[in-house]
Amino acid sequence: MIRVKTAAITLCLLGALPMTAFAQSTRFGPDEGEREFSISGTGSNDQDFNSGTFGLTADLGWYLRKDMVAGVRQSVSYADIEGEDVSNDFWNGATRGYINYQFLDDRAKPFVGASLGGIYGDGINNSAFAGLETGLKYYVQTKTYFLARVEYQFFFDSSSDASDAFQDDGAFAYTVGLGYNF
Repeated sequence: MIRVKTAAITLCLLGALPMTAFAQSTRFGPDEGEREFSISGTGSNDQDFNSGTFGLTADLGWYLRKDMVAGVRQSVSYADIEGEDVSNDFWNGATRGYINYQFLDDRAKPFVGASLGGIYGDGINNSAFAGLETGLKYYVQTKTYFLARVEYQFFFDSSSDASDAFQDDGAFAYTVGLGYNF
């Protein structure tokens, strides 16, 4: 009888080990000091949704804290515009620094942030821009995530233009992609 009880207790304990390992929470996302890299498809349009472009965006960021990332972002976009006086292909680029704050400590990490940089290329006036952004990172693995982001960028040539630019000269930029923390 003692052997049966000992065997039953041993089997219960051995059976509980995998459940214990599975029950331990897996933390998703970065740790302070880690970096991130993401690559995304991007699109943009003017504030009236009359014209737009598509392109590729790459981010490289450093986690100042586990919920705050600062980095650089490079976008390259292509537009084929046909209109009354225009029929051409345009290549444009944008380089900017950004800082984002992430909420929650789960698989889904919504974030808000800001960026500052420059835009240049064939079909636009080279200028500076500032932007506000929001989005979501959803971790499919402990360090790998899907990314969705919306930016509102307002353009200006000098600091005196910046106050009016937010209302008059803005554009939306959308990105969907994949990222990795390392």
